[in-house]
Amino acid sequence: MPLIYPLWMVLARFWQTVRALIRNPETRGLVYLVGLILLAGTLFYHYVEGWRWLDALYFSVITLTTVGYGDFTPKTDAGKLFTIVYIFVGLGILAGFITAVAQNQPTLRLFGRGKDRGGDESPKE
Repeated sequence: MPLIYPLWMVLARFWQTVRALIRNPETRGLVYLVGLILLAGTLFYHYVEGWRWLDALYFSVITLTTVGYGDFTPKTDAGKLFTIVYIFVGLGILAGFITAVAQNQPTLRLFGRGKDRGGDESPKE
């Protein structure tokens, strides 16, 4: 298995994982919370800061993933206060989502060795 996948394969695998998380009653709420928190941030920044829809979504994602490029910053006091609360609430939700996605991905096997969901599959001597 090659180490570098084309982007469409990565996105397809991610989408399959999200669908699996939605089907699982234990993680369904988490997926919906991620969508809700991104929607709330996008709506807020669009209407309060006056940003385009894509810019508002972009800022919501880079803020919650703690990337923070610095190309957008809230200019209003309301935007700054919302961002503080948004980070504290949204970061925990997104961290839980990323953990759930990671737990639903099989580990890569390198050189025929590695662990998979079935346990240790290293060659026996």
